Amino acid sequence: MASRGGMASRGGMASRRVYNKPGRGRARTGLKSKVSKVAMTEETNEMVGRGAKAMRLDRATMAEEREVGWNTKESEEDGKGEPQKFDPNFRGPIHNRSCTDVICCVIFIIFIIGYIALGTVAWIYGDPRRVTYPTDSQGQFCGQQGTSNANKTILLYYNMLKCANPAVLINLQCPTTQLCVSKCPDRFATLLTAHNIPADWNYYKQFCKPGFSSKTSLEILKHDDCPSMIVPSRPFMQRCFPDFNSLNGKLTVANKTTFNDGSVDQSVTNLKTAVNGISNLMNAQDYGLRIFEDYANSWYWILISLVISMLVSLFFILLLRFIAGVCVWIIIVGAIVAIGYGIGHCYWEYSRLSKTLDASVTISDIGLQTDFNVYLQLSQTWLIFMILLAVIEVIILIVLIFLRQRLQIAIELLKEGSRAVGYVMTALLYPIFTFFLIFVCIAYFAVTAIMLASSGIPVYKVTSTDDKCIHNNAICIPQTFSTTKIPTECPGSQCSFAFYSDERYIVLFHLCNLFAFLWLVNFTIALGQCTLAGAFASYYWALKKPEDIPACPLFSSFSRAIRYHTGSLAFGAFILSVVQMIRIVLEYLDHKLKQSQNAYTRYVLCCLKCCFWCLERFIKFINKNAYIMIAIYGKNFCTSSKNAFFLLMRNIIRVAVLDKVTEFLLFLGKLLIAGSVGILAFYFFTHKLAAVEDGPKLNYFWIPMVTVIIGAFLVAHGFFNVYSMCVDTLFLCFCEDLERNDGSSSRPYFMSPGLRRILHKGDSGAISSS
Repeated sequence: MASRGGMASRGGMASRRVYNKPGRGRARTGLKSKVSKVAMTEETNEMVGRGAKAMRLDRATMAEEREVGWNTKESEEDGKGEPQKFDPNFRGPIHNRSCTDVICCVIFIIFIIGYIALGTVAWIYGDPRRVTYPTDSQGQFCGQQGTSNANKTILLYYNMLKCANPAVLINLQCPTTQLCVSKCPDRFATLLTAHNIPADWNYYKQFCKPGFSSKTSLEILKHDDCPSMIVPSRPFMQRCFPDFNSLNGKLTVANKTTFNDGSVDQSVTNLKTAVNGISNLMNAQDYGLRIFEDYANSWYWILISLVISMLVSLFFILLLRFIAGVCVWIIIVGAIVAIGYGIGHCYWEYSRLSKTLDASVTISDIGLQTDFNVYLQLSQTWLIFMILLAVIEVIILIVLIFLRQRLQIAIELLKEGSRAVGYVMTALLYPIFTFFLIFVCIAYFAVTAIMLASSGIPVYKVTSTDDKCIHNNAICIPQTFSTTKIPTECPGSQCSFAFYSDERYIVLFHLCNLFAFLWLVNFTIALGQCTLAGAFASYYWALKKPEDIPACPLFSSFSRAIRYHTGSLAFGAFILSVVQMIRIVLEYLDHKLKQSQNAYTRYVLCCLKCCFWCLERFIKFINKNAYIMIAIYGKNFCTSSKNAFFLLMRNIIRVAVLDKVTEFLLFLGKLLIAGSVGILAFYFFTHKLAAVEDGPKLNYFWIPMVTVIIGAFLVAHGFFNVYSMCVDTLFLCFCEDLERNDGSSSRPYFMSPGLRRILHKGDSGAISSS
């Protein structure tokens, strides 16, 4: 209005000046008047347009503020918390912070000191030889240095036939004298025949108790000083077992089908039954030895396979930086093709085995076998594998069909994650540090468990050949056994070593060892998540990238997490460890009560296992997002968990659309890497690769193959977890950015243009979205 007035006054003055002049002056005055009117009209229109636009902006801003106010009120009423408010000084992870959850930190440090003390006590009192070496009836180790058994490394059972007694499985001990010897017998002989022949007696005496006095044959048998018979044997698992062979389809020992046990003739089949009684107790140990041999022969190739997995994982992550869309489709198609190949191979094996004579044999017919190759010769095994792979394939295809419209959104989020990883490349090396810490935890846990298991005191029990003896399986003391009434009431009984006691305090120590292991592993994972979250948050909240990204963001984030938030990380890890401990106890109870006929008990256990599994998954989800909030704001665990949960609830649709789709794609990437390396390992360890014919000799080829598959998945998980943590952190920061800012010049978005396009956020910001 002022400008219009000014122009009007100037026009009037000019008009008055012109009127004082005749003719020509009036014409010039009319022309100037027309020009001034046109200029005034244009200026007026421009000002009116600017005013209208400003009014529209004001109305849009007021509408947005009303909408934000209503959303805030609605969020508070719905229990979703209050959205973040604009803070002009906020620029990412807060540097001026204080220690959080100090009490938890102190408790955690005290617990670590106690765990070290527990390991030290176990190391002092434990003796791993009790686990690895056989023990004779006197409780002495076979091969123990400094004793009479120093050169006697093999255990001999006096009467192998007694090991067929059901008490072997009940008492975990064969009811016969056991003696450490330097070598196993290589011939048939009985005490009655050998005692009368000097040459045979000199050989026979080496299998008798050392230092026994010369007696008659009957006295020797009565006091159980020598075995009543010996049979040709060979050492197996540091124990003498009969040397069985097959002759014309018949079971023999030294080409004989019968033998004399000192009183009557026995069939070799009875001896085989007795051996099976001990073998049932030793199958697990034998199985473990064969697995150890396979690992010893193939560890080099397993290591190479894991290195290949690491290189492939790094290669994929680098490719995601430049061609995220192509890599996503490679992951999808590759996973589908790899599983499809597995289905085809299983069908080929099933068709081939179905045409053999043993096609009708089922898994239930052969029962439990330690040799997995036996199951691979059954068509039913391959049918089960084929069905499982087909179910997985169908599930993946169904999920992809429903998420087909969200893949492009996930690709944009992966691209943003790739840029963040590209600016914080040191984050790709952090999984190596995490693997090292977890390896230390596993090694310490395993050594402590072995030492605790071997720290009990030896327990001796009465063994008798007479099942009617009332003292059978009673605890006894070897030094005073001969002075008790047991030998007179139960002739032929003896006080033999049974096992090492597992006192209640040792069981408690085992539980403490397990819980400490879970707590330390979960703390290590939490430390990694918080460290990575702080580094990637520094990237997101940098307005000008990469100029505003701080130097060494990963090291700075790690320092903040260790210095200020050890207590918070330990608190979150403790809650998760308690739930995992409960799940382990439930699994133990389920294993013990598996044979129970009580349907109600099985139902309750099944429900509890399902509920705690869901609870564990939920706690992991909450903890992960809480660690992100801790890395950004530096608040305690409970406050960070609450803020993270409410922020996710206010953006629950985006959580399902963005975060979970990318998580599914990364999971397919892990499957692709593990499956590809697993297929390569299968062809290598089964010697089906023409380029590699001299592969390692294995008892079970599937042992290193499964190890490679699991190891490849864990390696891929470690590196892809960096990517996953990056996406989760960017997503949480993205949600906060939408609440804090509106895209205007005074409150600009920190998100990249790619992320703006995901939610159609142009330069107009919230105006277009509202």
